[in-house]
Amino acid sequence: MTDSHAPEGLGGRCGWCGTDPLYVAYHDTEWGVPERDPRALWEKLVLDGFQAGLAWITILRKREGIRDAFDGFDPEIVARYGEADIQRLLNDPRIIRSRAKINAAIRGAQIWLQMRDDGEDFSAWLWSFVGGEPIQTPYADYRQSPTQTEQSVAMAKALKKRGFNFCGPVIVYAFMQAVGMVNDHQTTCFRHAQVRAMAGHG
Repeated sequence: MTDSHAPEGLGGRCGWCGTDPLYVAYHDTEWGVPERDPRALWEKLVLDGFQAGLAWITILRKREGIRDAFDGFDPEIVARYGEADIQRLLNDPRIIRSRAKINAAIRGAQIWLQMRDDGEDFSAWLWSFVGGEPIQTPYADYRQSPTQTEQSVAMAKALKKRGFNFCGPVIVYAFMQAVGMVNDHQTTCFRHAQVRAMAGHG
């Protein structure tokens, strides 16, 4: 495969994604795009939890396999997983085989369903930590962006209080960047303005 380049005339892209085609495609089409779907947000939170201690590219390469192993991240199904399912997952080389992370995903599905059944909107609840709208940041170099913020600290604390695991402030900030709660595309990246426009700030 050839190296990918940002579209002509649109400037560069964030330095963190390198030249791996999978990483570049993720950067160019997904990262930073505001996500409002409650189920998709839960899936991303689980995947970021699986990433703990690993590189995100590792998760990207396994993402389709993880999705398949976890029944498409359907909370109704995952919430009912028992020991046989856990053993099946622990024996599945397509995923990150950590009992603690698998248990956290199952527990997260149960909490997600409980919130829904109680009339709580998981998406609105998460987005409330940034006032319902994406935070636009001014960094010219991705290395200037923080690893955690007061918003990610508050969200991590609230998630833990609910019973979620693998959701410390650093993991949560990476989640917030990925789902567009923060537009951390460096300002020299062609996606910065595009993602900003998606938030209604053209």
